[in-house]
Amino acid sequence: MSEEKTTYLGDRLRSLRESRQISMRTLARESGLSANALSMIERGKTSPSVSTLYKLADALDIPVTTFFEAQEERLEIIHLKANAGPRVPIVRGTWEGRGGEKFVGRVEPFVLTLEPGADSGLAPMVHTGHEFVFCLIGTVEYEVEERKFFLNPGDSLLFAAHLVHRWRNAGRSVANMLVVLSGFDNMDQPVEQHLNKTLSE
Repeated sequence: MSEEKTTYLGDRLRSLRESRQISMRTLARESGLSANALSMIERGKTSPSVSTLYKLADALDIPVTTFFEAQEERLEIIHLKANAGPRVPIVRGTWEGRGGEKFVGRVEPFVLTLEPGADSGLAPMVHTGHEFVFCLIGTVEYEVEERKFFLNPGDSLLFAAHLVHRWRNAGRSVANMLVVLSGFDNMDQPVEQHLNKTLSE
């Protein structure tokens, strides 16, 4: 993650925390992170993993995408040009939104670009709705209920998202995959889970 992006996330976290009048100590307690770790993130000294972002989003009671751009009016039609969506640096990779954060329906498509060895973090993911994964580049390993699926370019995977799952770049080169989350509960924040898993433990 670039220094500029790391600084942006730190400033954004501080702004969100202060706007809710939450002390760093309180946020640390609610998120399960140390005050020192939060301080490092806010000062731009370290980049949060996707897992960490999800924990912070849960503690602040906000969608994980709030870290990357201001909330906008929801629309029925979203047209995005290449590289026009919000991009969020994660540990050893990048998360790129493809319109779900602005769409009226419960559909969240995004693209994950993962460096070799990048994964979704120690804690597995479980959320409502369904999850569709399409491998674009490289090799991605998805583990669902202890079953491992290796996806190569053109391969896809579709499953009920209440099943325990996690992912990682299983190859020696950069991997790129399209993930589409759909049908999740309004109160659920599945994107945040995938984001928190990749920002920085």
